[in-house]
Amino acid sequence: MNKPITILMLSIHGLIRGKNPELGRDADTGGQVTYVLELARALGRNPNVERVELLTRLIEDPGVSSDYSLPREELGENAHIVRLPFGPKRYIRKELLWRHLDHLVDRCLLYLRSQQNLPDIIHTHYADAGMVGVQLSQLLGIPQIHTGHSLGRCKLNRMLETGRKEHSLERQFNFNQRIAAEEEVLRHSSMIITSTRQEVTEQYGIYEHFNPQRAQVIPPGTDTSRFSPPGRRKLQDAVVQMIDRFLSEPEKPMILAICRPDARKNLHRLLIAYGEDRTLQSKANLVIIAGNRDDIKTLEESQQQVLSDLLFTLDRYDLWGKVALPKHHTMDDVPNLYRLAARRHGIFVNPALTEPFGLTLIEAAASGLPIVATHDGGPNDIIANCRNGLLIDPFSTSAIADALKTALSDSTVWRKWARNGINGVKRHYTWDGHVAKFLNCANRVLRKARKRVRRELAAILREGKSPLPLVDKALVSDIDNTLIGDRDGLERLLEWLHNNAGKVAFGIATGRTLESTTKVLREWNLPTPDVLITSVGTEINYGFDLRPDTGWEKHIRHLWRPDALTRALIEIPGLKPQLKENQRTFKISYNVTPELLPPLKEINEHLSSLNLHAKIIYSHQAYLDILPVRASKGQAIRYLAYKWGLPLNAFLVAGDSGNDAEMMLGDTLGVIVGNHSPELKSLRGHHQVYFAAANNAWGILDGIDHYRFADTPTYCERLIDS
Repeated sequence: MNKPITILMLSIHGLIRGKNPELGRDADTGGQVTYVLELARALGRNPNVERVELLTRLIEDPGVSSDYSLPREELGENAHIVRLPFGPKRYIRKELLWRHLDHLVDRCLLYLRSQQNLPDIIHTHYADAGMVGVQLSQLLGIPQIHTGHSLGRCKLNRMLETGRKEHSLERQFNFNQRIAAEEEVLRHSSMIITSTRQEVTEQYGIYEHFNPQRAQVIPPGTDTSRFSPPGRRKLQDAVVQMIDRFLSEPEKPMILAICRPDARKNLHRLLIAYGEDRTLQSKANLVIIAGNRDDIKTLEESQQQVLSDLLFTLDRYDLWGKVALPKHHTMDDVPNLYRLAARRHGIFVNPALTEPFGLTLIEAAASGLPIVATHDGGPNDIIANCRNGLLIDPFSTSAIADALKTALSDSTVWRKWARNGINGVKRHYTWDGHVAKFLNCANRVLRKARKRVRRELAAILREGKSPLPLVDKALVSDIDNTLIGDRDGLERLLEWLHNNAGKVAFGIATGRTLESTTKVLREWNLPTPDVLITSVGTEINYGFDLRPDTGWEKHIRHLWRPDALTRALIEIPGLKPQLKENQRTFKISYNVTPELLPPLKEINEHLSSLNLHAKIIYSHQAYLDILPVRASKGQAIRYLAYKWGLPLNAFLVAGDSGNDAEMMLGDTLGVIVGNHSPELKSLRGHHQVYFAAANNAWGILDGIDHYRFADTPTYCERLIDS
């Protein structure tokens, strides 16, 4: 029998709380929020789950509820929401979160380090959380399972079909970054959870790194304790009045749509279909629940456009008294809205341009309400399983109207569809059934998982072998053009290190090999650092005897095929292999002729086409290093932070070139010396990246003064003091 497992779920955008979720408040707070909340609760109820934590963003913003600033919230048995701060305190849309994801990785590492046990599985939701999950999985050796919810390529293609321009879409949605992230997540994840077969073949199938053998179709469930047929129960007066005050003949059947005011939901075309068909108007009223609003002018621009179009179209066709478009509703109103529509023998309609799954369709079916839905996406499987409605072409107003008239015209068929929907949900779409299948998949992933870094780290901690147990800060510097280059500045820096001995560890992070590093240290009369990160982050050694960190070696060996990579790179112009002494077990190094070298993106695509996995580091516009996907100076710093139990902002890191860039990102205190290479200019303005005016070691000292590194309490010290 499998031991109960612990699961870390990541869903980082939108507004997530357990009580009264604000579904439909904005484009980021929709079906995914319902999905992760219900899944976390259902997992927590299962006896094979010890603990599930749903990790999301902590938000401090007077414009939203203070609920979102609580670090922890109980969801149910063995299930909690954990909120960590990253990026700005205020609430921002998901497209603006991307540049802050490195901060969240660092926050997660700190949080996980404080726990007694690491999770067995990381389950990520959507591309942004997926990228955070990839880094955590690589650093900690924990398998990642991913659920995409919505895919960038599919969304982009659909929006282009509506006539939008690609350059304007890129400005608004950052599609290039999102799609690249999705490819990386698909490449790394041990398993991809999808809701439908169509999602596997037609949506994920257009991604280069998607492996169908890793996909598992597990439809989400619905909470049948909330969504059930009306029966003889009395409906809430407030919900009935909320709708009927708009309608001249409220007793007529009710066509119900519930979704966010998002152009992809296709509400405008639904309203046109209704407005152009007088027969349909005579048969039924139309009720559109499109989020919540006080004043349309205060909403996001895209939501303003959707709602304005609806109101103008309503007026154009003179649909007053036939259409309800209420301003407010709560989550508790939604089950009663389905029941009201079912009581009046109405129809639920989802005309979205594309629908990855369609949780509202399951909720409607469980409530005894037949459905009419887009033929693009999950509704294909839902109607095939439940046999409770019709599919439509979402681009055809006549097709939408005809399907609704058909569904409303035959009471015998309507009753049959209502019964089929209720029974179909019980057979195919319960959360307990979903969790049982999910846990089977998770345990298969765990059985396949090999020795992981977390086991090695746990062994080190059990044996009390923390390599630097007394320090509370660390200064880690590149060597060439940073640490060395000015002897006076170096002498002053060494004096500072001497004065802070026992409190501040001294480390170097360099592209040089270990042998070359020790040689140059002797030439400049430098003491042996406490830690040496060499060969662009592929090797870690400690102290006078240069003890290798074997755990790091095992960690970065993942997917590393140096012989195949060397053969593949023969075809790339502008590359000349460096001397044999510069080639390492986990590093392949080249000299570069810049004018001949193709873009790095093309090199990455070439390697990917051969199913080769590597990280490409370009520095000084002269050198190219090929590393394992888990290796880099930045990853090595994070590994050490976890291993030593130090927060990332206890590390002051200094460098001058492109191979130093990654260790500057996130919570480390970055210092870029004045004589830096041009490739680092893009880091200006980044969180905690300081561009020193002075060169070489003087620039490091400048950074120490800037951060008050010698006398400012570390993050952990501040927590203790508070």
